[in-house]
Amino acid sequence: MKRYRVGIIGFGFIGKVHYHGYLNLPLFYDPVPLDAAVTHVCTSRPETAEAAARLTGAEGVTDFRRITENPAVDIVHICTPNSLHKDQLLSAIAHGKHIYCDKPLVSDMTEAEEIRSALNGYRGTAQMTLQNRFFPATIRARQFVDEGFLGQVLEFRAAYLHAGSADPDAPMRWKLSAEYGGGVIADLCPHIFDLVHHLLGDFASLLALTHIAYPERPAKGDPARSVKVDAEDCVMLLARMASGAPGAIEATKIATGVEDEPRLEIHGSRGALRFNGLNLNHLEAFDATAPDAPTGGRRGWTAIDTGQRYPRPASGFPGAKLSIGWLRGHMACLANFLGSVARGEPGEPGLNQGIYLQHLIDCARRSAAEGRWVDAARGDRSSRP
Repeated sequence: MKRYRVGIIGFGFIGKVHYHGYLNLPLFYDPVPLDAAVTHVCTSRPETAEAAARLTGAEGVTDFRRITENPAVDIVHICTPNSLHKDQLLSAIAHGKHIYCDKPLVSDMTEAEEIRSALNGYRGTAQMTLQNRFFPATIRARQFVDEGFLGQVLEFRAAYLHAGSADPDAPMRWKLSAEYGGGVIADLCPHIFDLVHHLLGDFASLLALTHIAYPERPAKGDPARSVKVDAEDCVMLLARMASGAPGAIEATKIATGVEDEPRLEIHGSRGALRFNGLNLNHLEAFDATAPDAPTGGRRGWTAIDTGQRYPRPASGFPGAKLSIGWLRGHMACLANFLGSVARGEPGEPGLNQGIYLQHLIDCARRSAAEGRWVDAARGDRSSRP
């Protein structure tokens, strides 16, 4: 059985999350979807490359091309700041690598169209890291939708709440800089856009309002110096889906008092679903067809014990009934990608989904800048009154 050699480009927080997956997949999957090992790690500086090499036992490099153009590497992970993705993706595509790319795909739609063109003739397997699809709770939600449990979707509300920028003394970071592709529209919206799209289909139009809480922040490493903030801390959106269903979406890093909290509620003519990322063990469902008499009958919200109930080849470790965590969704997302590589199939959600999410990011940004509804239908950039 071939052992696939893996190179991770970027070894900050998300790069370590991807590496964690390779370390632990043999415990959680039997058999593993693919025999693979991390052999190369790329960072921006020699000292961080050396530290990554010591931690992983892989070769540490500072030029991503030593991974994307290396015949000894089969799989490329892209875990760098958004503004760096395009060149790394183009190189990996040109050299036929299998690709696992963190969100968002690139910085803007111009770059996304370059990726779309480069994918003509690409024969590898590529997938986006969109782990919120891969919790048992959201897997069960998709099953409910496919079963027709909701009936006609009437409305929805979705949010990704975070408090990382609520403190005015928090130092400037790349995710607060437009130059590096920062802002919550690029950072948080892809996750919530994808989950809504996964469950409810295409978007038709968007109206967005953005806000920067603190126009200046202390410079990283030099708190006496102020740096301008030019990427949004929060965005509020109204949305209309291609089905006609309206919805409200919020993505923010100034929600004081929250941790890391994706939320989704869908209300339909026959039922409703509710998911909260701080309660990953449960999906809540409401059956509107259940009798409400006598005295309420059997109608009400049910917390479904989705827990860690993954299908085979998940091994059942550490146990279906035990609390699930955020990292488990990342492992399931990675396992899905590696299984696609093993079968020679396209990844899902693939880079085309990344391009679609980039389109929605572009629509949200244009709406906020121009103060109007923007048509989000695929390929249509006209305004909607």
